[in-house]
Amino acid sequence: MPDFLRVPLGKIGTPVCRIGLSATYRPGRQTVFKALDEGLNYFLYFGFDRQMTSLLRESVPARRDQYVLATGAYNYIWGHQNLRRTLERRLRQMRTDYIDVFHFLGVTRRAHFTPQVREELQAVRESGLVRAVSISTHDRTFAVELAREGVLDAMMIRYNAAHRGAETEVFPKLPESNPAVVSFTATRWTRLLRPPRGYPKEGRLPTAGMCYRFVLSNPAVDVCLMAPGNLRQFEQNLAEIRQGPLHAEDMQFMRSFGDLVCRAK
Repeated sequence: MPDFLRVPLGKIGTPVCRIGLSATYRPGRQTVFKALDEGLNYFLYFGFDRQMTSLLRESVPARRDQYVLATGAYNYIWGHQNLRRTLERRLRQMRTDYIDVFHFLGVTRRAHFTPQVREELQAVRESGLVRAVSISTHDRTFAVELAREGVLDAMMIRYNAAHRGAETEVFPKLPESNPAVVSFTATRWTRLLRPPRGYPKEGRLPTAGMCYRFVLSNPAVDVCLMAPGNLRQFEQNLAEIRQGPLHAEDMQFMRSFGDLVCRAK
């Protein structure tokens, strides 16, 4: 299913597997090797996962143009990491000449995207060291505004069966410049895998694979990030994902279950 599992990445254009591997839970050497073998080529890495960084550093250079390396700098309540300094550190860690997608991570409020951050992000974009700049945010309307202003080449947003606001606030409002859409927390930090309060004891529960398939069933999503903690989780998720888009009955189940999880905050 090439149009389900592989697409051009927004305005960047590089063909990508629509499942991206995130270093968030340190997936381990075996998982990274397996991901490379299975054709995954969008990797979100950070300095803290030395195993993932070292394996990508060994594997990617020979076919650099076929991989999308994504990383970023974090926003903090009392300030943020210097974007250019963080970018240069990530380049050294990966021993590459450029990063494909550089995110400013954790924009939970518009106030976090200060004029200084805007200027730094633009400078990073113009440096020639990145192919695209992005933010990760829960403020979907703000992300669209920035994309329409030409500030962003990509956006990383929350989208899952319990948080579906992007279906009305982002996907139909994307500019013609075609920013790449990367989604995260498909399982809502595993809450979609557990029964909400009051749910029938023997009631049906989603699997992680169903959560990923729900996200990928929406063609507006270019890449859905997976953050497995081990090889077994990765293989189970991938086996289910390869079943393709959710059927109508399963899609309705996911939406109904997602509503229950959302109301049970």
